[in-house]
Amino acid sequence: MSLSTALGRVRLIGLCEGWSFVLLLFIAMPLKYFAGHPEAVRIVGMAHGVLFLALLAAALHAQIEEDNWPFKRTVLIWIGALVPFGPFVVEAKILRPLASADH
Repeated sequence: MSLSTALGRVRLIGLCEGWSFVLLLFIAMPLKYFAGHPEAVRIVGMAHGVLFLALLAAALHAQIEEDNWPFKRTVLIWIGALVPFGPFVVEAKILRPLASADH
């Protein structure tokens, strides 16, 4: 994954956003509710929120920058970001094949 391309940026931010969602759901939230550490959700939640917005922006930027980037792909990336493990599915089914086709 290269940060020098719009696709590379979407892929990297998407994976980071996906992992932040996993950390939020399976580590930070149990720490908050079962161990009494609400700061875990504040910290991981903030990071996840920033990465979520960065992914939405990166996908929109890729659509604008790339001539053959359909709006449907952008919407699928956005929907994937709303679902736990969605960014990993989007990476495997949509983005990785695009990256393979480019090389």
